[in-house]
Formats: sequence, C-alpha cells, structure tokens
Amino acid sequence: MQYRLESQDQEFLQRLNQIGGGTIQELCVEFGVTATAVRQRLTRLEGQQLVERVVVREGRGRPAHRYCVTEIGQRELGDNYADLAQILWRELMEIEDIEVRGRVLARITDALVERFRSVSSGKTLGEKFERLKDALSDRGFQVELDHTGDLPILRENHCPYLDLAQADDSICELEKEVFRRVLGTDVRLTQCCLDGHSCCEFEPA
Repeated sequence: MQYRLESQDQEFLQRLNQIGGGTIQELCVEFGVTATAVRQRLTRLEGQQLVERVVVREGRGRPAHRYCVTEIGQRELGDNYADLAQILWRELMEIEDIEVRGRVLARITDALVERFRSVSSGKTLGEKFERLKDALSDRGFQVELDHTGDLPILRENHCPYLDLAQADDSICELEKEVFRRVLGTDVRLTQCCLDGHSCCEFEPA
C-alpha cells in the first residue's frame, strides 16, 4: 500500500533513513523538537508500517529502543517514477510503426487490467465500483465514490497522471479503457482536470 505523506512526515522519514535511525533522545536533538512531538510522529509512521522500533542491548544496562525505517518505508522513499514515466511514455508515442505502437499500448492496458482483476469479481456494478475505488486507494490514488445519483460516479480528486496527460491526453483514454474492462461496462469521463475541473469523474455510459 502506498501512502500520501505530509511533507513534514516525508522529511522526517528521509532524515531518519539518512542517520540510520535513533532513540527518542537522539531524534529530539536531531530535529530540535520535544520528545512528545517525536513520539507523535513516530506513532503515526509506525501505524503506516513505515517505521519500526528495534530493541538494542548494550552492556548490562537497560535495553534501548531505536526507531528505524522499515523496508516498506524504504520503498516509499524511493517510489518516485514521474520523470521515468514521462520519458517512457514520450518514447512510446514516438514509435513510428503504428502497429508496433498499438501492440505495446495493448500490452500496457492488459497489464493494468490484470492489476485490478479483483474488481471484476464484484456481483453488481455498484460493488465493482466500490472494489475499484478500494484498489485505487491502496495504490495511493485520492479517490471517492459519489452515490447521490442513480449510478455511481468514481471521482479522482487528484489526477494520478497529470504530468503525462498535460503532454499527451491519450493517457486519459488508456485509463478509461482499463476501467471499462475491469468494470465490464462502458465508462464516460465527464469531468477532467485537464479541462480545468478540480477532479476527474468517471461514470457508467
């Protein structure tokens, strides 16, 4: 699962990783804050499985507790592929052979559909939309479902591909195709961040 960390939590996690962890007292000195502030931040990051407490025994004294970044936290710190994604997408779009480019796009679409294959097991359209929302949330997407109308509306409160879409809006069509296949119904993109809206909305056609 990916988390949308607040900037201060991100900075704290990065620094904790750089210094190789530390005790409460050491972290108070490192960050220049109170023990209460350090504990609150550590508790929050522990709850997200990004930080863990390790018992360190030195000599005959009482064991010390050091806080270190977990493997999940390490992945979180390194999970920034925006630049690489833009380069790869641009190179893909510049493939001159239309048939080759189409085959590559089809395989990308198939791979994304496979990642959300659990959505298709929903018995009703509403349940499938709910499963899709949960699957996207687990991957760090800021999404919600609107049930005020006759049909559910999936709302992305932050475009996950904004940089890519601004350069080439065909990524929006790819995402819509993925949703169509996993939901088993045609989908319309009724609002889009590229058009100046505050969110992207997908609803059954």
